[in-house]
Amino acid sequence: MPATSLLDALSDARASGALYCVLLTALQVGLNYICATAERFFAVGAVLGNMVVAQAQVQDLPSQRLLKHIIRCYLRLSDNPRAREALRSCLPELLRNPQFTGSLKNDDTTRRWLAQLLVNVGFPDPAATLAPDIVAPTPLTTS
Repeated sequence: MPATSLLDALSDARASGALYCVLLTALQVGLNYICATAERFFAVGAVLGNMVVAQAQVQDLPSQRLLKHIIRCYLRLSDNPRAREALRSCLPELLRNPQFTGSLKNDDTTRRWLAQLLVNVGFPDPAATLAPDIVAPTPLTTS
């Protein structure tokens, strides 16, 4: 198998993993399941964090599509009170780095999702550079 095919397969696998996380967190029951135990939450958080780091190591620009899925997962996790608290300490620093997030400048939706996530977990300053009009956290969900 040529190296480029292998890399494409790995990229597709990561995208599939991100899509699975999006689908799981899209439903309230999935979000409740992930956040029911610290072990589950941190397992999902570790996978998402590893995908962020992998995107930072890409020679070209990070995959917009994959970053969109990752950010959406984190944003959905931030709807849960315990997860929101935990994300304050375990959200990848790269998501607060303007050099890394600069690749989102043409994707208004993802940029706004990231800004909302950052406000939700207590990082309003980096959020203001992404979307200055997002100033309040979203309401927390209950089980």
